[in-house]
Amino acid sequence: MRRIPRYIQMIAARYIRRLLGKRLAGHQLQAAVETALATLPIQEKLLVREGALRSEALNRQLAWAMAFVAGAVNAGGFLAVSHYTSHMTGVVSSMADELADGDLTTALAALAMMLSFFAGAFVCTTLISFGQRRRMRSRYALTLVLEAVLMLVFGFMGNQLQQEIRFTLPSTVMLLCFIMGLHNAVTSIISGAAVRTTHLTGTVTDIGIELSRLTYVNVHHRHGRERIVANRQKLRLLLLILVSFLAGGVVGALGFRHIGFKVTVPLAGFVCFLAARPLLLELRLLLHRLRRQWSPDDSGFSD
Repeated sequence: MRRIPRYIQMIAARYIRRLLGKRLAGHQLQAAVETALATLPIQEKLLVREGALRSEALNRQLAWAMAFVAGAVNAGGFLAVSHYTSHMTGVVSSMADELADGDLTTALAALAMMLSFFAGAFVCTTLISFGQRRRMRSRYALTLVLEAVLMLVFGFMGNQLQQEIRFTLPSTVMLLCFIMGLHNAVTSIISGAAVRTTHLTGTVTDIGIELSRLTYVNVHHRHGRERIVANRQKLRLLLLILVSFLAGGVVGALGFRHIGFKVTVPLAGFVCFLAARPLLLELRLLLHRLRRQWSPDDSGFSD
């Protein structure tokens, strides 16, 4: 299990050196390779450590990986179902508009979208709480596996699920809202709300705040007055989320346009890749406990 990340690092390092070898040399090339490898989401603790125990590197890896998937599902899903499924602000505003206009049917459709997103976050938190009570290292990974399975359901059954149910809302829309609720909740809980990946309103707001602080000139600084400074680490994380969401949106939109629903297969595979190491670690610990439980030395029949 530990060799796989090493092989991935070796392949990535060779590719980066070939790509940048003619542009950079010496220490610059080595620094670029190390920075790129540090962003690969292959660390064993990526989906294990929580909140304040997480390093900046772990949050960066989690941020770009989850934001990329969220952008791909959200933008690509719009081409598939004609609805953005992660923007609950817009959904609630639409519901309010339709209620004001007296269009109860469309308002109920917006309510169904909101409840589906809510249900995804609710189920995610319940699964994580269940695993936490049982000290499972794979509690976040299991939620991602559920997300990947639902993405595959969407990919292979998208055409059938497009048939409209009550309130003129296809099941695909509700399924994507549920997936986005899962996706956002697992990222928010494990990072202690430091990373949110399915919507960018707060991200863009915080980027504006930190950029303002970064460019503020403390000309009239006086002794005893606190200087205005930016949180550069937070700014880098926010920009990474924004760029990754945008890149994922482009990839998802092109994929749905040219491949269709089955573009979710590689996305689900990537999510399973993120969850693989914690699941393998959990399996290894389970087998170790079973061996200890059933070993002759621990049984009452040993001499």
